[in-house]
Amino acid sequence: MKIVSYNVNGIKARLERLVEYLTEQQPDIVCLQELKSSDDTLPIAAIEAAGYGAVWHGQKGFNGVAILARGQQPIERQRGLAGDPEDAHSRYIEAEVGDLVVGGLYLPNGNPQPGPKFDYKLRWMDRLYDRAAELLAEERPAILAGDFNVIPNDDDTFSVRAMAEDALMQPESRARYRQLLAQGWTDALRTRFPKGGVWTFWDYQAGAWQRDAGFRIDHLLLSPQAADRFTGAGVDKDYRGREKASDHAPTWVTLR
Repeated sequence: MKIVSYNVNGIKARLERLVEYLTEQQPDIVCLQELKSSDDTLPIAAIEAAGYGAVWHGQKGFNGVAILARGQQPIERQRGLAGDPEDAHSRYIEAEVGDLVVGGLYLPNGNPQPGPKFDYKLRWMDRLYDRAAELLAEERPAILAGDFNVIPNDDDTFSVRAMAEDALMQPESRARYRQLLAQGWTDALRTRFPKGGVWTFWDYQAGAWQRDAGFRIDHLLLSPQAADRFTGAGVDKDYRGREKASDHAPTWVTLR
């Protein structure tokens, strides 16, 4: 079973690339982020034509998350995170696909920091921590997959100096990510590549893709029951180099 996290950076602008990926790779589950589409304008027909059922939590022009499942309909469990009734951002959706619980997320960027956007990021991570603990308490195979907007380690970026002041690499962001792992979640890509040096994002600016100046912010975290079925993880990097591609590459884990 191949489970993918893919920040598409606008599903309408990248629809051809997304359908191409689904057709060529045929992943079993795909968690999409940054749809930038309202619920009623999401191009669901093209996704269904590619053989996927879907649940989604859209937002016009910003954010937006979805879970796709090949050959079946995901069963939605939850949209949004508890703890902030005034939070109108579409950043979390949760569903069951077979025996697997899937949480798809798009964590706030947090820039510029310090400031209200960074404060929101940290509060959101605290809410995610609470939901993650509830999922672990179910003692089921579960995965949290998405764009976490956190560079966990120094070897997860092309340049520590270049990213030193960025919200993605601040001690507070990293500490909350480590707290998730300390609950009992397994970072699939880090397990496969313990020495780092694997990127999932390359900015459109300053020739980042051509220079391979990227970093790792797309993560797939496995509950102990899912980690027992872990067989591999990686990044489908070539898709970042295609015409009109997202600035993220599809990032994946395989489970028995």
